[in-house]
Amino acid sequence: MPTSGRAWLIDLLKALGCVLIVLHHLAFYGPMSDVVMGVWPQLIEWLFDRARLAVQMFLVCAGFLTAGSLRHVMRLDAPLAAQWLWRRYLRLSLPLLAALSVVVLVSEIIRPGFDHPSLSALPTWWQAWAHVFLLQHLLDLEALSAGVWYVAVDFQLYALAMLVLAVAQRLSRWKAHTRAEVWCNRLWLMLAAASLWWWSGIESLDDYALYFCASYAMGWLAYQTRLARMAGKIGFSFGIVVILGAVALWLDPNWRLATALTVAALLVAAPQEWFAPPEGCGLWCRTIQAISRMSYAVFVVHFGISLAVNAWVSQRWPDQLLPNALGMLGSLALSLLAGALLFKYVEQPRPTVMRWLRWVGIFMLSVALAMHINSLAG
Repeated sequence: MPTSGRAWLIDLLKALGCVLIVLHHLAFYGPMSDVVMGVWPQLIEWLFDRARLAVQMFLVCAGFLTAGSLRHVMRLDAPLAAQWLWRRYLRLSLPLLAALSVVVLVSEIIRPGFDHPSLSALPTWWQAWAHVFLLQHLLDLEALSAGVWYVAVDFQLYALAMLVLAVAQRLSRWKAHTRAEVWCNRLWLMLAAASLWWWSGIESLDDYALYFCASYAMGWLAYQTRLARMAGKIGFSFGIVVILGAVALWLDPNWRLATALTVAALLVAAPQEWFAPPEGCGLWCRTIQAISRMSYAVFVVHFGISLAVNAWVSQRWPDQLLPNALGMLGSLALSLLAGALLFKYVEQPRPTVMRWLRWVGIFMLSVALAMHINSLAG
């Protein structure tokens, strides 16, 4: 069973999700997409409305992979949980801080000639520090980049997974005849039910893990069910969450839940061969694996790239279809390239406190420079 993104099926889902999210934001923010929409409205509307469903793919895959990575943790005490949470925070924050450093500078450089709603206001110091600690949405502050909310929710969901595991292990010691894995599945079922039937219907909770934990729980239970099947056992947990999800879908039909259920069911039912790279893995296969590996880096950096390309194209060819369509494709290609560089030089090296302090300093320096550029522009 895979415990990392190097499983082929998950690589494929992550790579597809990565490209769809970039295209969704290109369609959402414009103005290149506004020009393209005049000729291909259905394409832009689909990217606007449906491509964002890739978030559900990421959530399910994250739950699946987290279940695999925590599978062998026999005793989760407070020091170990704090260590793992800090490691997770470093992994998320280093690429994010680097990407935000780019975005705040790009925004102020292009602002004089690019008056567009996609540009965030000049950041304040309070806002910048809130981004460092992934608190911007909880403090009701404007995000400096698209998708920052997801980074914060991902960290919350990981912390929730640690809490569920710790509670399950405590319950298993209280009732020794029931294993921790069983308690874990029961707790995730309860969380999934609460999210499906209650929390996901409260829009004010969409900055919190509770709003999204149904999709994450589906991924977790999909892993456990697949593990049980491979051991020749019957896993009931995923079947129960499918029933809960189907009823919720019947009561309130929506594409988010349908996508999460479909991806989770695929991870449960897919043949084991689908988790291994195809035989004779060629360039296309290696490309998918590469995009999967750097998908997080692409996710956090692409908004700054798209701002720059949008500003450049709209100033030179504001109403011409071909340059704007090519601009969208070029922005996607440049985002992948920038993501590859960010992955290699920021995300891939071992995260340390010193590297975190360095990137916090670079981000704050970028904010100060953005303020200076803004003052010069008047």
